[in-house]
Amino acid sequence: MSYQPHKGFFILLLLLLFGAGSIGCRNLEQRPVMKIGYMNCNSEAETMARFKPLTAYLSEQLGIDFEVVPVDTQDFEERFAAGEFAFGHSNSLLYIMLKETQQAQLIATEKRGQYGARTAGAIISKKGSGITTLEDLKGKRMLYGPQLAPSGYLAQYDLMLQVGLDPEVDLAYYAIPHGSFKHEKVVYGVYFGEYDVAAAPALDLELMIAEGRVTADDFNIIAQSEIIPYCTFSAARSVPNDLVVKFRKALLSLTPETTVDYNGERIRVLDSAWITGFDQLTDGDYDPIRRMAKNANMPPYQEF
Repeated sequence: MSYQPHKGFFILLLLLLFGAGSIGCRNLEQRPVMKIGYMNCNSEAETMARFKPLTAYLSEQLGIDFEVVPVDTQDFEERFAAGEFAFGHSNSLLYIMLKETQQAQLIATEKRGQYGARTAGAIISKKGSGITTLEDLKGKRMLYGPQLAPSGYLAQYDLMLQVGLDPEVDLAYYAIPHGSFKHEKVVYGVYFGEYDVAAAPALDLELMIAEGRVTADDFNIIAQSEIIPYCTFSAARSVPNDLVVKFRKALLSLTPETTVDYNGERIRVLDSAWITGFDQLTDGDYDPIRRMAKNANMPPYQEF
């Protein structure tokens, strides 16, 4: 006698087939992928180590697979304009350049150090050098940070121009260090006597003192700029407003206790990024940098 399958068998088979099909469809569904360009401050390796966990947190919060793209400072505007990344994390001068030329959208400003979401640029000399005022800079050798650094070049250039000193004429010589960790090299350049004065970001000087690598008594603070916004997240004009709002909310919601799964560990997001949080500034808060850039004939307002 031949075997006749029970009708329940066919029902079970259909359920299994439809179930497998629906699972297959779910497997085919993929989350959107977007790229975030992070400006290399000291080195690409440092950028990746600092910001990959933060990016993993943003992916978790927004349901988007964000990818980290390390970008050299001098290439940032061009690569942003070319659409290589939809979101950018850069210094505040670069944000202004992106705002003016690409209509970038302001998201949030990073908080770090004594000034929180703001920072400043200082001009320093070695204690005991006799160089204590801006007028003393005439005929001296000066070390600047990268040319697009708002607190390591622009602020100090502007400070000199404000008192009638032209760095191109009144300094005996000035230079910008090669390679990585330029801001630290600027401080050490004065500390070891290779240069008379230096354009030191207030934050970098603060951190180096806190870490015991130099002391406050080693230097004269000849002048310090007004405080200006620190590193900034922005988005391309093509990014929908609701996504910008969600991105901002995720950043502003970060606390020292916020953690994320990264490389098999549960780690603190802010600690890994070396920051204390984010603040929501307005575009008008960046006007002091605009004034400095116009005064120093620098991008995006340079006139040839």
